[in-house]
Amino acid sequence: MAEGNRTRVGEFILMSFSSLPTEIQSLLFLTFLIIYLVTLLGNSLIILVTLADPMLHSPMYFFLRNLSFLEIGFNLVIVPKMLGTLLARDTTISFLGCAMQTYFFFFFGVAECVLLATMAYDRYVAICNPLHYPVIMNQRTRAKLAVASWFPGFPIATVQTTWLFSFPFCGTNKVNHFFCDSPPVLRLVCADTAMFEIYAIVGTVLVVMIPCLLILCSYIRIAAAILKIPSAKGKHKAFSTCSSHLLVVSLFYVSLSLTYFRPKSNNSPESKKLLSLSYTVVTPMLNPIIYSLRNNEVKNALGRTFHKAFGLRICIP
Repeated sequence: MAEGNRTRVGEFILMSFSSLPTEIQSLLFLTFLIIYLVTLLGNSLIILVTLADPMLHSPMYFFLRNLSFLEIGFNLVIVPKMLGTLLARDTTISFLGCAMQTYFFFFFGVAECVLLATMAYDRYVAICNPLHYPVIMNQRTRAKLAVASWFPGFPIATVQTTWLFSFPFCGTNKVNHFFCDSPPVLRLVCADTAMFEIYAIVGTVLVVMIPCLLILCSYIRIAAAILKIPSAKGKHKAFSTCSSHLLVVSLFYVSLSLTYFRPKSNNSPESKKLLSLSYTVVTPMLNPIIYSLRNNEVKNALGRTFHKAFGLRICIP
């Protein structure tokens, strides 16, 4: 394309849910606002209670606290701007703002994939090597594993975001999504993007599949260890320590796979928006609920924390 036909894009327009009637958009705003507030409150409570209660200073809750930090960051990157497009119809986002949103989306997405694998390894050690668990998962080891979970997001997000936004953009500047995800932004590029697309596909497969395989291997070993426990009570107790994590992993990977690994012929922009909501908005809200309602230690710790802070005795069923 000739240089004269190219335009320097200073801002993008997020199409979001603009095709829907105003009444539906208002309803979506209220729904997403409630989900957003519940997400912030739930994950903040997980962070506070795992810090405040000495009974929750084990490695499992250390990694759960990291997951809650990650979910808050993930939400702050995407949801506030989406709420603005629904309420004030402010659909514009600056070039830099779009690039930053893409960067942190990649960063938190990669970090969550690796962190979920780290949490699976923690459960593997706890169930398959219970006597050596405190020694293996000491403070130094868990700190190293946390850094190893967060770090891969930096180079991957830096390379992919810098490469994507160094392309020339031409024609329309309308991003057919509620945030600056890579595929809808890439459609606005007026240059050969074949190498970038290959890199993006390979990178996505590696980032998703390697942690997924590690999680699968961990749970195969965990299942084998649980089956060797003679008593039904012992089996139930062992399984209950990892059931919450298994449910969170299932929700995350199912929604992620349906969004990014479906054939293009079955992947309309509107359906992708709905699927994207599942792992960007809904899953971060469900994670603290899952870990609270399915974990007696967390429920008891929440009761103790409220009693210490406000003098209230609460019973969480």
